[in-house]
Amino acid sequence: MASIKEQFRQIKPANFFFLTIAGIINAVGVTLFLAPEAVNLYDSGFSGTSILLGNLTENVGMNMSIWLIILNVPFFLLGLKKMGVPFIAYSLYTIGVYSLFSWCFQTGFHIVFPDGGSPIAGSDKLLCAIFGGLISGIGSGTTIRFGGAIDGVEVMAVMFSKRIGMTVGTFVMSYNVIFYIVAGVVTKSWEAPLYSVIAYAVGLKAVDFMVDGFDKAKTAFIITDKYDEMASLLSEEFGRGVTKMDAEGYYSKQPKTVLYCVVNRFEVNKLKQIVTSVDPNAFMVINDVTDSLGSSLKFGKRKAVVERRKKRGEKLEEMKERIFEGEGKDVNSDADDSPAAHNEGKDEGGKNNAE
Repeated sequence: MASIKEQFRQIKPANFFFLTIAGIINAVGVTLFLAPEAVNLYDSGFSGTSILLGNLTENVGMNMSIWLIILNVPFFLLGLKKMGVPFIAYSLYTIGVYSLFSWCFQTGFHIVFPDGGSPIAGSDKLLCAIFGGLISGIGSGTTIRFGGAIDGVEVMAVMFSKRIGMTVGTFVMSYNVIFYIVAGVVTKSWEAPLYSVIAYAVGLKAVDFMVDGFDKAKTAFIITDKYDEMASLLSEEFGRGVTKMDAEGYYSKQPKTVLYCVVNRFEVNKLKQIVTSVDPNAFMVINDVTDSLGSSLKFGKRKAVVERRKKRGEKLEEMKERIFEGEGKDVNSDADDSPAAHNEGKDEGGKNNAE
């Protein structure tokens, strides 16, 4: 592992700008949609736990913002060695922004909460759950995209999940399920926890969207006998490389060729069209890509690709012209061989003989 000094050098100052925005977005989603008194829903992880504890300890001056710091900071500091300095620095900064603006939205900015409900969605718990989960998910996803995390449960999961024989995802899910059950028991009401599950589900999709982006990648494995033609078409169409791998059929013991390529989700239908048009008997498997690196995976249209497509289009036009010319000749020859033509020939021959 790199030394502390080297890790500090890996910190990118520009990331803090986006992390500031992420913290503010998360504060908007939680404090203006989920946490208002008349709505009283819960975010996931330590953020939701902070809302519950803030409600229970409000009489002694402990609010959600304070609990965010108390619950999150210790776990991030404990995870310093395992997670690295840049991750912890980004995370603690974002949590600080999130906590500060949560306090500002609830108290400092003197925002009016009509009848204790959301200043935007009112007391409609379904609307608040959907939009609160969506907005806070965007904030959390942006934090992850720029190298941090906004909730200490993920760090706790990384630290302890292996010790208890669980995956990180299962650990986080288990924590949230237990938390919602505890919240229902403590508040003696199951309405808020059930609505909170909706917010949690929407938030998860928003996080995935922010981390993966619009151009979520897909990988395709294609087994075909027409690999040269197919690889050429795929490379020209999508503007990126295609990998050819030699394989062997287990049952047939025959050599096979596997093509491997990466496309974005908008290109999947075009990929299927090309594969089936070149080889209807081709076998193809398409999988999601968790992450990808390298210039060959960028979904841009390069100038060289455009030129190749232009040349390919010209070649296709030439082929069409040759085909049509051939069909014209065939038609003429067919016409010459028709019975009418033979009869005409006979008539002309008879006339000539008569003459």
